[in-house]
Amino acid sequence: MDTIKRLQWRYATKKFDKNKKLSSAKLNILKEAFNLTATSFGLQTIKLIVIEDEALRVPLVKHSFNQKQVLEASHLLVICIQNDISETDINHYYDNIKSIRGTSDTILEPYRLELINIMKKMTAEECQQWSKNQAYISLGNLMTVCAVEGIDSCPMEGFLPEAFDATLELDKMKLKSVLLLPVGYRADDDMFSEFEKVRKSIDDTIIEL
Repeated sequence: MDTIKRLQWRYATKKFDKNKKLSSAKLNILKEAFNLTATSFGLQTIKLIVIEDEALRVPLVKHSFNQKQVLEASHLLVICIQNDISETDINHYYDNIKSIRGTSDTILEPYRLELINIMKKMTAEECQQWSKNQAYISLGNLMTVCAVEGIDSCPMEGFLPEAFDATLELDKMKLKSVLLLPVGYRADDDMFSEFEKVRKSIDDTIIEL
């Protein structure tokens, strides 16, 4: 199928077949896709937690307003942001550029100092909001890759982040959960899979100047 047909095939899966699991190869594609997601400055202040263990997911259902996809999907992806952005994060980023590309310190130093200065001017709340914006980019990227790969998914904002953070002990990793993406394969009896997509016409959503 072409890209548009794959996107038409995609829907927010309401019922997963809990007996169908993603292969390691498919899961690795999603991991790579997340890691390749565009982020501002390329700083990557987001992380992806991949949860397969059903016992770990059971208590998360009640923190997701009892949405069963959290448990029934093959894997639960939790997109997280860092609690803060430190000067160490920025230094590691530029060290990585130097290591991979061989770019000299003479070229990198002005950009490193400028980014440190930008981040120092932002409050912790502003840094977190900035990172959340990157998290939404990664969610869209993962959903598209899922569609192309024939993987079902269901994007979720409807959950209690603080309860997730406590259950998964994310504070120990200095992370906060912001978005969920259960992934796997739709159940044969999920009636929503047969529904026609409801979208505005292209003329209503696209403005050409």
